Amino acid sequence: MGRSRHVGWVAAGLVLGAGACYCIYKLMRGQRQGDRGLRLHPSRSAEDLTDGSYDDILNVDQLQKLLYLLESTDDPIIIERALVTLGNNAAFSANQVIIRELGGIPIIGSKINNPNHSIKEKALNALNNLSVNVENQVKIKVYINQVCKDVLSGPLDSAVQLAGLRLLTNMTVTNDHQHMLHNYITDLFHVLLTGNGSTKVQVLKLLVNLSENPAMAEGLLGAQVDSSFLSLYDGHVAKEILLRVLTLFQNINNCCKKEGCSAMQPTFPKGSLFFLLYGEECAQKMRALVDHHDADVKEKVTVLPKF
Repeated sequence: MGRSRHVGWVAAGLVLGAGACYCIYKLMRGQRQGDRGLRLHPSRSAEDLTDGSYDDILNVDQLQKLLYLLESTDDPIIIERALVTLGNNAAFSANQVIIRELGGIPIIGSKINNPNHSIKEKALNALNNLSVNVENQVKIKVYINQVCKDVLSGPLDSAVQLAGLRLLTNMTVTNDHQHMLHNYITDLFHVLLTGNGSTKVQVLKLLVNLSENPAMAEGLLGAQVDSSFLSLYDGHVAKEILLRVLTLFQNINNCCKKEGCSAMQPTFPKGSLFFLLYGEECAQKMRALVDHHDADVKEKVTVLPKF
């Protein structure tokens, strides 16, 4: 089967929002039939669900067959296709519940350790869609440490790294699991400074999430960050990056007002983010940004400390 045909099927699966109603109907029907244990059973037709010819949202029985296939096969092509299909179906809220109740999260999660980078990426993408559901996050959190290690040790700017960053960003939208990233903050700043534009944006989304939580302020301010970080506050930096580093500063400053970070200043080592943000070089950059041509940037600067 050609890749173009497969891509076309993926696009179709994502736009058929009306099909979600069918999933809800199947879920309710299954509940009326009572608890069936939701055990996975083999099916000779399970592979047909991955070949790109099936362009509808999968129902409970089909998801069950697909998860069994993913669990039982060693064929990397089948594994990758199954993960893509599951990931696309996990974009719908009803299927996020169904996949969890079928025991699918650990089956998908086990694939992030696959040495095949394409399989790893597809597994991370599927978990990312599943993580939109808060109850799913409770099961997905067991993979946070492994995802952090993969993000930090994997190829820079790779599809796997970006997929891992997207998952971590979703997992830190609330404060529930943010503490699990405490030991990785310094390394995340390193990825921020060495990655390309897309990587920078994704790391900043993650750091901005952390910066909204006062409990993470000390860890952020104490992180060892190269002085080149301040170059992100230059006026010529892309707006999507500049606005996020300004938001990061704004959030940390707000947390400091609540937590009294100035009282903790002696605990922050030289070379930490604290000394960069509250040093003279950063102050000069903030003064320069007051005259920035973009109104959104100027607005962000006005709420920061008066330098």
